[in-house]
Amino acid sequence: MTSASGGADMVDWNLAVATATRLVRPGPEVSRAEAAAVVAELRRHALEAEEHVRVFTGMRSSSLAAAAATPVLVVDRPGWVRANVAGFRTVVQPLVEKLQARRATGAAAGVFGAVGEKATGIEVGALLAFLSTKVLGQYETFAPAGPSLEAPDSPAALFDKPRLGPEGPGPGRLLLVAPNIVHVERELDVDPSDFRLWVCLHEETHRTQFTAVPWLRDHIQSEVQSFLAETDVDPGALLERLRDAAGSLGAGLPGTGAREGRDSASGGNLLEIVQSPAQREILGRLTAVMSLLEGHADVVMDGVGPAVVPTVAEIREKFQQRRDRGANRLDLMLRRLLGMDAKLRQYQDGAVFVRAVVEQVGMEGFNRVWTSPNTLPTKDEIHDPAAWVARVGR
Repeated sequence: MTSASGGADMVDWNLAVATATRLVRPGPEVSRAEAAAVVAELRRHALEAEEHVRVFTGMRSSSLAAAAATPVLVVDRPGWVRANVAGFRTVVQPLVEKLQARRATGAAAGVFGAVGEKATGIEVGALLAFLSTKVLGQYETFAPAGPSLEAPDSPAALFDKPRLGPEGPGPGRLLLVAPNIVHVERELDVDPSDFRLWVCLHEETHRTQFTAVPWLRDHIQSEVQSFLAETDVDPGALLERLRDAAGSLGAGLPGTGAREGRDSASGGNLLEIVQSPAQREILGRLTAVMSLLEGHADVVMDGVGPAVVPTVAEIREKFQQRRDRGANRLDLMLRRLLGMDAKLRQYQDGAVFVRAVVEQVGMEGFNRVWTSPNTLPTKDEIHDPAAWVARVGR
């Protein structure tokens, strides 16, 4: 499959961006002056949050250059789409090369012809349009190397415009999605300034994790690349797995009678459906580290909160109620298929782990988790903090 730019690729990325931009729902109504004030406040809070997180966690960037190389971008929904397309492009390159090699032998030509880069670009774009309304902020671990921004469309542009460049992976960047933050603060009816700082504390914790722990990004990238390397590109094997799961994609949804928390593929998301045994093992390790990172960020944002976010207790209570309520049936199905339910469990399980370890050995003892890949908790230890403490924490 050839990309619109003339190079070999899996997806027409430019079409994905165009499709998502057309389909994405507009954000909340605000005047231009209000939007400018929101963007300016988010930039201030992002700077302020950096020191709060460092003091609370005891973690500091390995160097000033490392912190400076990971910019903070305030984006709208199309800007979030552009940033994530750039990240996807970087991450899946090894899989692209694998597919290209198989195509060269003629073994997968039928699948390539059936799917096509433009069809895939439209599908990716529709997916990103849905997700772009859900994300408040994101530390983009696999942002492409090179300059982070394109020139603004006009001198008066409010939002940053991430580049789509195909360069290899860069040092990362932090994204704050201004329209989504305003939407949620209005929905929850909370203090806007407090809520914006609270969100920045969470995302700045992720930025600190990766700038203070030099090996962390390479470790996660290695695991992701190992996962992709194990991808079975044989059309027959993929179709067989999809066929086995086709009748049960809705398992676990309200009203289906499926048992909550089941581990079978029928109760999982699309990623789980097409996994090989080796990929399940890799994903188990990735799930553990992502639970740690997300739970740690949740603990920090609430721990810092009382001193600098006076209404943090109200915000957390209302935000948790919003998570627990869920959404309509279609939204629940999409969240399950895309693995977003698993993302919410990562926040909860990881936060329980972090709080339990800090209670037993203090923040300094907990920070031993950042010593090396061998001191990261296993998937079992996330649910048994005492086991991690016995192995590492003391």
